[in-house]
Amino acid sequence: MSELHKFLFEGLPVRGMLVRLTDSWQEILRRRQQAGGYPAAVTELLGEMAAAATLMQANIKFNGALILQVQGDGPVKLAVAEVQPDLALRATATVTGEVAADAPLSHMVNVNNLGRCAITLDPKDRLPGQQPYQGVVPLFGDRHEKLEKLSEVIEHYMLQSEQLDTRLVLAANDQVAAGLLIQRLPLQGESNLAGAGAVARDEDQIGRNEDYNRIAILAASLKREELLTLDADTILHRLFWEEDVRRFEPQTGADGPRFACTCSRERVAGMLKSLGREEVESIIAEQGQVEVGCDFCGAQYHFDPVDAAQVFLQAAAQPPVAGGTH
Repeated sequence: MSELHKFLFEGLPVRGMLVRLTDSWQEILRRRQQAGGYPAAVTELLGEMAAAATLMQANIKFNGALILQVQGDGPVKLAVAEVQPDLALRATATVTGEVAADAPLSHMVNVNNLGRCAITLDPKDRLPGQQPYQGVVPLFGDRHEKLEKLSEVIEHYMLQSEQLDTRLVLAANDQVAAGLLIQRLPLQGESNLAGAGAVARDEDQIGRNEDYNRIAILAASLKREELLTLDADTILHRLFWEEDVRRFEPQTGADGPRFACTCSRERVAGMLKSLGREEVESIIAEQGQVEVGCDFCGAQYHFDPVDAAQVFLQAAAQPPVAGGTH
């Protein structure tokens, strides 16, 4: 069963999280099998993204969807992992060319160093006119060198956007997607909400906090096979047996990470409305009906001529807002 573990290092400005996605990750891959599945390297990338997005959502406790996207100019045009506040997750990738089994990140999405990683926070109860927050970083380092690990890209993002040291270890195969996150806590409150002075004082600690550096080095020693095969208790004991670690109750089952898709017939109908009656009628004239498949879960939605007409009749029948101006 998929599980999320949170822990603190007593008396130190360091926190950590460990996620292991098992049944939820296998369900994502099972649904994709109907469309031919993913190449091994894409499976690994998407699994790492699912683990990373789960860790980030659990870390910030955001009331809305956290969406992690990687896109570029390689055979993997787009890869997306989305996690809701209750840790329901889904993930998909668009692959348009051959991907070698051992293809690194740059070969998949960053051939000409133009790839990007975007992290979007989409509030659940968005106010009228409110836009989601999005941060974007390139898939290269400070010297424009291509980054070959998703973990390095996200560490770079966290340093740029939150001014916080972060160590991230990720691994995935066709059975497990897992991740370990270690982060230095800001000295005074939340750094991005604090006054400029507090932020400046905290920035002075970047890369220089000895406690964080020691624990980050221990975390970085975790090998891929260990992360994929060992249980959380064994991993944390092996890495941090000399540290005073306070662990919280793990989140599993209905309270933990699990697969769920937010697609629905109503959402698809809304998409058809946005296309417009003329476009939808031309598709029906050519194909006899409109078929829309969900990239995340594989669900198929069919709208015949009567269904499509009903969509636009309902749109036309919506009463105007009383007293509103147009």
